[in-house]
Amino acid sequence: LLDPTLGRGGARGPLQKLRQARAAWAIERGWTKDQILEAWFNLLPWRGDLVGIDAAVRSLTGHLAAALTVAEARVLAALIPAPTASPDRVAARACRASQAECAVLRSTAATMLGPRSTPRDRGRNRGQQAAARLLGPQAREVRTTLDADVQAFVAGALARRLTELSARNVRDGAAIVVDNASGDILAYVASGGAASTSGAVDGAAAPRQAGSTLKPFLYGLAIERKLLTAASVLDDAPVDLDTASGLYIPQNYDRVFRGPVSVRSALGNSLNVPAVRTLLLVGVDALRDRLFDTGYTGIAREGDYYGFSLALGSAEVTLLEQVAAYRSLARQGRWSPLRVVPGRTVPNRQVLDPQAASIVADMLGDAAARTATFGPDNGLTLPFWAAVKTGTSKALRDNWCIGFTDRFTVGVWVGNFEGDSMGAGVSGISGGAPAWRAIMAWLHRDAPGRPPLREPRLIERRVAFVPAIEPPRGELFMPGTALSLVRVAGPASQRPRLVSPSNGAVIALDPDIPPARQRVGVRAAGATPGMLLEVDGRAFGDARAGALWRPLPGTHHFVLRGSKGASLDAALVTVR
Repeated sequence: LLDPTLGRGGARGPLQKLRQARAAWAIERGWTKDQILEAWFNLLPWRGDLVGIDAAVRSLTGHLAAALTVAEARVLAALIPAPTASPDRVAARACRASQAECAVLRSTAATMLGPRSTPRDRGRNRGQQAAARLLGPQAREVRTTLDADVQAFVAGALARRLTELSARNVRDGAAIVVDNASGDILAYVASGGAASTSGAVDGAAAPRQAGSTLKPFLYGLAIERKLLTAASVLDDAPVDLDTASGLYIPQNYDRVFRGPVSVRSALGNSLNVPAVRTLLLVGVDALRDRLFDTGYTGIAREGDYYGFSLALGSAEVTLLEQVAAYRSLARQGRWSPLRVVPGRTVPNRQVLDPQAASIVADMLGDAAARTATFGPDNGLTLPFWAAVKTGTSKALRDNWCIGFTDRFTVGVWVGNFEGDSMGAGVSGISGGAPAWRAIMAWLHRDAPGRPPLREPRLIERRVAFVPAIEPPRGELFMPGTALSLVRVAGPASQRPRLVSPSNGAVIALDPDIPPARQRVGVRAAGATPGMLLEVDGRAFGDARAGALWRPLPGTHHFVLRGSKGASLDAALVTVR
């Protein structure tokens, strides 16, 4: 096994045996017996194209070698002399070592070597991680809510998707299916990657960065407080926010700014700048409290810890928390814990106003609202109604796709348990979304998905925008917020102000870049003819055109002056 030239077919003879004996003596002199046995296990061909004990255990049992049971170990030992033997023949050989365990060994051999599914999926189809959570170290029997058919399909769909993504450095994944009415977990696949190097990790319970998946709860809070409606317009334009650690400058995923957009379009297209502007309205602490109440119990630190990035999902959450939270949107804001063991029903907790929850669900189910970013033909489209949200964390470490219909909530996560980044181009649409779509289509193969029940007090109006930033449409409103016309303020009606640099900004010169090549943009918004920019008491240029300023060490004073010389806005900037 160490040197294939020593065992070539057709070369059997005394000379070959002499070379093998000499090699054996060399191994004996240099290695201990434990080392010899270890090398043999790692080089041994097992069943099919499996080579080495690690590959054999992962593929035939679905878990790591460290978790082998005694029965599985006996079956593997019996497999060595005849790797292609039938399960019955392997079981008979294993029974010779322990007649008392013969029944268990036959069952184990049938499970590991039988034709019910592909070897690498078999352990995960049994709900390995769910069983580990329920059973612990004790061997006992527990009745669960898992549905064997749903579990098997979800495991297969996730495994196929991870195989397709393997070339883009995606090894791991997890998926959960929940019945909305009962909260029963029907499928719990917590480690779905054949190439995983951490297959024992419970991916459904592991905290990962949320990405854009928290935005529905942010907009829901703003709508509940009547600060916004689904038709309200937010400015998707560059913004610099001063924080204790420096400037926070949010960017959209595609680095494109779209100007005035409605809340419906901002959520559907997962725009980051409008989300940050909404967070400025509701407050970081208020959003933190709302997320905690919605089951995200890991989001418990002070608001300053998360800052403005909480709107973009900088906090860590689990797939179990995500699915439970999105299920509440399908149930008019009523949250209750999920369950994997049948039992007493826990009373619901109202975490979001029913009307606001219905509006958020309607926005998430609007396929037209997400076409600007994702296109009309994307991996989220289904032949029936389904609400869905995707999310991608910083540095492409996590990818989420979570959605619901009236009957089911489905969540999918893909990434790497070790935390290394996925390959370029793995986004919400190209990551977990195809698996989510396949699972949703299979769950509704007999009856199409429908929107959840709508809160009856909602008011529906046809809304038009002036200017026509978006086409007219029907929109849902909470009582007291309904309108039929949204008029977007033009530049002339905006208060003139400095946009860049922001007040309090600290600019650091880069010693590796020639000073003549370092510039800072000086820009103003809402400027009219006659307005000027001033730096350190000297005229700098027309405020409408903006200018590039060469930074010099020290403190500098920027002023936007009106046509009559009055100071309209100012900023104090430090250069180091």
